[in-house]
Amino acid sequence: MLKQPKSPLRAALFYGPDAGLVRERAANLVVAVAGSRNDPFQVVELSVAALKEDPARLNDEAAALSMMGGRRAIWLRDATDAGLTALLKGFLETLPGEAVIAIEAGDLAAKSSLRALCESHAAAVAVPCYHDSGADLSQVIAETLRKAGLTPEPDALAYLTQHLGGDRMMSRSELDKLTLYLHGQSRVALADVQGAVGDSAAQSLDDVIQAALDGRTEALDLAFRRAMMDGESPVGILRVLLRQMQRLHLVAAQMAGGKTAEAAIAALRPPPFKRDAERLARQVRHWPVARAAAALGRLHEAEAQCKASALPDEVMCARALLEVSENARRQRR
Repeated sequence: MLKQPKSPLRAALFYGPDAGLVRERAANLVVAVAGSRNDPFQVVELSVAALKEDPARLNDEAAALSMMGGRRAIWLRDATDAGLTALLKGFLETLPGEAVIAIEAGDLAAKSSLRALCESHAAAVAVPCYHDSGADLSQVIAETLRKAGLTPEPDALAYLTQHLGGDRMMSRSELDKLTLYLHGQSRVALADVQGAVGDSAAQSLDDVIQAALDGRTEALDLAFRRAMMDGESPVGILRVLLRQMQRLHLVAAQMAGGKTAEAAIAALRPPPFKRDAERLARQVRHWPVARAAAALGRLHEAEAQCKASALPDEVMCARALLEVSENARRQRR
């Protein structure tokens, strides 16, 4: 996307929950326009805070000529409606110079004025950046490994698909670590992946998810505190639990339609490992269709609260995890 930007394009807004993908796509545009992301003559990086102090600087930088010839790129980070919409509107009304502006923003709401401006103007574009999942994530993994001369075995690819995807930059970092670990080899086995990617932080996160789904409230409290100390984000934990609950909901729905638990679990894509399949078979007994659907709604609500509530994200996440755990515990009785 935007690998060869057309000349009328003057501003591109990259926004969404995947900060790593936002950064990657903005960087790709900068390179496509200026030929490099680090050339001080072709690329200028600005913060919205700097533009607040000097509002005229955006148009000044856009109008400036490159000493080396070619188009310049302006790279803006941490954009918000309040901080940038008015300035960008002024730029798009006059379109000084030839520079292209790459804008990084967070998960902007549907009513965002910055999104609306970029979506409606002929010289701008707004590009949503969502978390990699399913086929998109498998493609990222396969392409990265292929470039390193590596071919993943099916169970290794399934493991990577299940453990990556929360953030494009983090996924790239983990894959880079894996390719370095396997330098000189041609195939990627499950043991290789578990050794390179399955670190202690991933284990603590898995402990949180399993304790919540099993209804082990005391174990959940300990696992959650450990995950926080390991640097996991509350929103990241909720998203992993959401993905697992979605799989449980799908299995429960197929079982309600007449399939056995084993057949429903075997039909999942990517297929779960033996240990994960055994967990799903055990947990689906506590999560029939209606209960799993209600839990999915609560988890989506908790993620939204983490972004909008004045309370700390950790509190919002902990409350939702406790509710899920208590639901499972009551169902076990």
